[in-house]
Amino acid sequence: MARRTRDHVEIDRLDREILRQLQQDAALSNAELAKLVGLSPSPCWRRTRRLEEVGVIQKRVALLDPEALGLNTVVFASVRLSAQGQTSLPDFEAAVRNYPEVVECYTTSGGVDFLLRVVTRDMRDYEDFLRNHLLQMPAVQEVHSRIAITQVKYTTALPLELTAG
Repeated sequence: MARRTRDHVEIDRLDREILRQLQQDAALSNAELAKLVGLSPSPCWRRTRRLEEVGVIQKRVALLDPEALGLNTVVFASVRLSAQGQTSLPDFEAAVRNYPEVVECYTTSGGVDFLLRVVTRDMRDYEDFLRNHLLQMPAVQEVHSRIAITQVKYTTALPLELTAG
């Protein structure tokens, strides 16, 4: 059963299978999940609850089809800040959290400070976001945009086979 150690959460084979099933369909009822993983409902519920309590399961969400919603443009923007002082990094991070177009943001090593995944309806909307928001931030020195042409692979499922245990 899941337990938190100093560095991570240790999970066993049954926890891993519960997580594998929930990554495929988080709407499964506890009874359906228990049947799929070979447990009775009560122990399955306890294990799932424990995975939530220790923070392995952060939340359950619906995955939406961006194209069905008219969000057809994905841009990967590399951002370099002009200064990396005590306030510029946290200020940039705080500002980016408020832009719904930015669906992912990572600090990076190497020649840029941040990598953003930005989703918009079209290139005109991305240009508007770039000109009126991103480039208006005082610490932003430069932005390099890479437009995604074709999505070859997309998954939110983590590679559970790489976890210890």
